[in-house]
Amino acid sequence: MRILLTGAAGFIGFFTAQRLMADGHQVVGIDNLNDYYPSQLKRDRLAELEKCKGDFDFIKLDLADRDGIADLFSQQDFEQVIHLGAQAGVRYSLENPHAYADSNITGTLNILEGCRHSQIKHLVYASSSSVYGMNSKMPFATSDNVDHPVSLYAATKKSNELMAHAYSHLYQIPTSGLRFFTVYGPWGRPDMAYWLFAESILKGEPIRVFNQGKLKRDFTYIDDIVEGVVRCLNHIPQPDPSNDMQDPSRSRAPYRVYNIGNNQPVQLETFISTLEDTLGKKAIKEYLPMQPGDVEATWADIDDLSATVGYRPDTPLAEGLKQFADWFVEYRND
Repeated sequence: MRILLTGAAGFIGFFTAQRLMADGHQVVGIDNLNDYYPSQLKRDRLAELEKCKGDFDFIKLDLADRDGIADLFSQQDFEQVIHLGAQAGVRYSLENPHAYADSNITGTLNILEGCRHSQIKHLVYASSSSVYGMNSKMPFATSDNVDHPVSLYAATKKSNELMAHAYSHLYQIPTSGLRFFTVYGPWGRPDMAYWLFAESILKGEPIRVFNQGKLKRDFTYIDDIVEGVVRCLNHIPQPDPSNDMQDPSRSRAPYRVYNIGNNQPVQLETFISTLEDTLGKKAIKEYLPMQPGDVEATWADIDDLSATVGYRPDTPLAEGLKQFADWFVEYRND
């Protein structure tokens, strides 16, 4: 298939592009290469993609560019779309909220309009575990209400799900939303805790451990995430006429929302100790209180995705962190 992949220079987009090419698809990737974190890492990912065997074209384009996105859809014959592009980061949304409205809301609307006018067979898009906000019932299930976000980032991701449902209902565009839980691995994002921890540990500098180290996250290795994305792409949702609308993750429209995580939350202290073992060096820890926009724990109920597409994450934390650490040490020394 010919597939549009947004956020192609991003962490998950990079690995998804590799997998799609390996599976024989033609991939057109777009990204605006913004400077939320150093754009050189994004360019390095693109350089790696250019080395891959496969059909990959990159176009620098901002999701918020309404005419540019419309022209892209009119000029290309896409069959499916994987929409991973977004302004990421919970804490940054406290400092620069308009960037989230531009990229995550306006940008997603532009993608939905492109799908509408191009009769796209399936749109798979990135949501986030952050939509669970103030929810306390664990594990988080897609049947849960998600009306109490604690960051603007989370609110934009919830908005994306609502927008997708409206387009699925109005125009019969099949859409699948994936609520990503904490993703880690090689070529990851420098603003993520595991990258910041590794950098500081190797430099002998203190690491900031929020909520006194009592945070829990459903850390999910990148290969497991990409496997779920591809499996979901190949499973187009169908309308469920018998749906009583009590479960917000499914509908009478061709619409589904899934959790995609590891289903095994890990306490931050355990994560840090595993990273210390991998790097062969102890961390200097600076314990700090909870930060605005953070949640104490995330834990994905993945039963729906497992039942629908056979999703089974199988990368142990120690193995995944070793893959990250080996890459990280080599990359920072280049």
